Amino acid sequence: MAGALLASLAAVPAASAQEPGDVIVVSATRSEQSRSASAVPVAVIDAGTIMDTGAQHVAELLNRAPGVYVHRGNGAEHLTAIRSPVLSAGAGAGSFLYLEDGIALRAPAFANINGLFEAVDELAGRVEIIRGPGGAVYGSNALHGLVNVITPDPSVPGHRAELELGSFGRARVTAQASGSTRMGDGFAGLSVRSEDGWRDDAGLLRAGVQTRLDWGRGATQMSLRVSLIHLEQETATFVNGFEAYRDEALSRRNANPEAFRDASALRVALHGDHRLSSNWSLRGAVYARSNDMRFRLHFLPSRALEETGHDSVGFQSAFVRQGGAGSVTLGVDGEWTRGYLVEDQTLASFGAFPQGIHYDYDVEALTGAVFVQGRHSLAQGLEIEGGARLETTRFDYTNNTADGAIGRFLRLPNRSDTFTTFAPHAGLVWQATDRVSVFGRVARGVRAPQTDELYRLQPGQEIDGIEPEQLDSLEAGLRLAGPGGLALELTGFSMLKRNVFFRDADGLNVTDGRTTHEGVELEGVWPVMDNLTLSGALTWAVHRYDFDRPVGQASEVIVRGNRVDTAPEWLWNIRAGWQPAERLHLEAEWIHVGEYFADAANTARYAGHDIVNLRGRFTLRSGIEVFAAIRNAADTRFAERADFAFGGYRYFPGEPRNFSVGVRVRG
Repeated sequence: MAGALLASLAAVPAASAQEPGDVIVVSATRSEQSRSASAVPVAVIDAGTIMDTGAQHVAELLNRAPGVYVHRGNGAEHLTAIRSPVLSAGAGAGSFLYLEDGIALRAPAFANINGLFEAVDELAGRVEIIRGPGGAVYGSNALHGLVNVITPDPSVPGHRAELELGSFGRARVTAQASGSTRMGDGFAGLSVRSEDGWRDDAGLLRAGVQTRLDWGRGATQMSLRVSLIHLEQETATFVNGFEAYRDEALSRRNANPEAFRDASALRVALHGDHRLSSNWSLRGAVYARSNDMRFRLHFLPSRALEETGHDSVGFQSAFVRQGGAGSVTLGVDGEWTRGYLVEDQTLASFGAFPQGIHYDYDVEALTGAVFVQGRHSLAQGLEIEGGARLETTRFDYTNNTADGAIGRFLRLPNRSDTFTTFAPHAGLVWQATDRVSVFGRVARGVRAPQTDELYRLQPGQEIDGIEPEQLDSLEAGLRLAGPGGLALELTGFSMLKRNVFFRDADGLNVTDGRTTHEGVELEGVWPVMDNLTLSGALTWAVHRYDFDRPVGQASEVIVRGNRVDTAPEWLWNIRAGWQPAERLHLEAEWIHVGEYFADAANTARYAGHDIVNLRGRFTLRSGIEVFAAIRNAADTRFAERADFAFGGYRYFPGEPRNFSVGVRVRG
């Protein structure tokens, strides 16, 4: 009974490679690997947890993991923190790598700060999260961490259908099936979610379709995977004024009812694995993606319309040698992308905001990379691992409108830019006893600039001298498998980020910023009794500026040693899973977000909050379940995001108490 609870209620750190409950992960190396044998801390959210959580937003799911704090925006929007402050603008887009089966959802230089809305997370077989720099198999954007959404295994036969209704006009339909077909093992799934929104003019329609077909012959295994996302969203914006989120009537108002975001994404990938001999194999994938979005820039006085998108084709390849004492992988990756951006103001000209086209440009990007990584057993229970990646990206930018400055907009003439990054890493794992293992790792994460950081400029800004950001990380940890199913993973980290690139409050580019990041993460599960399990994640972290930047706006003056804004020192997510009867499963979840500064000068604060969520499911008979949830059960007034800008506080208010109930059929 406790084992069933572990599978459905927690992302549990593995105990040891020999125990049957150990977890196999793929994100650290692109190959299957025992999590307890990896020097990379990987949090795993399995299919049972995804189903039982029934997340109404991806933040609800990911924030169960240590070191992760995803701000929930309106609709499907979000801002992410993984071993970092909550980042926005180009840093928010480029500091995290979002993947599907190891392939980026978007081309790295064309990322989006809300990039997870393109993941089909409702249908995922599991989600793996790496905190800190990715390994040699990943390039730009695997800086602070990565999220890998993994499609279900089609060889596991079964089907599931769900209907859920909830507060604020919410409705969700999910259906999926998998099993053997004449062409191989197949999976197909559909998920549709709609809501009126709890705030004014904040409706949402989000639909995802996913298919997968696996087949093989002899030494060759193939897998064809297709994903499609469609999003139609009305966007509710900030509410202004100190602690405005405490006023529910004010929080419901939407100051920008014209704001919207419409987007679509299509991805196709063909994965292959061919065994060349008893020791050597060739693995890889070829893929294509297409993304398009229309977006009202509601946060700017111009209220301009942005149209943007990109199309990509690429490949991943690796020669892998497996031996008795370890393994080695040699790989080559490549990708070509063509993207576009148009910004058009329909309002009459005023001030520095002229009517008409602000930007209209195309960018072609060609990326090539080589990497090597390996693992070797030095002695019984002691293994070392390491690798490095060399990657080059060339951008060819074409301006489709007049060159030069117009109002507050600077359109560069046609140009080309090239960026090269080098990212090494090394680690070790020592199995000290049957129940205790120690791991450590040094690694570098990198990110080349985003295309809008390079080519979407204002007068006075320059891009000469921009270098890729580098984050050097040192971490060490302990994994413990205690009696009675107790499992803990404790990790400490220290990181230094250089060449931090951002736009300061005076509108000028900063290219040489530095920040430090130090913290401790704890993840664990404890089966207290046969029918009661405690699980959760706790994070303590301090993120500081390591440079000075005087600007005209007092609240945005950066002083060395100041805390980076929007970076809580304490985070935790504690869950109690209880099975009072054979057919009844209940969960209580306590989410704590600690106090944080809302501005760079550390003059404005958000006090933090505590939220309680309740979930349950009851089996009516074999294959039929009803489930329900009460989110924010204490009806706490809180802010999903607190910010201090333009001389005042502004917030994304959190939802009041809300309910959902549904029925599930599976077999």
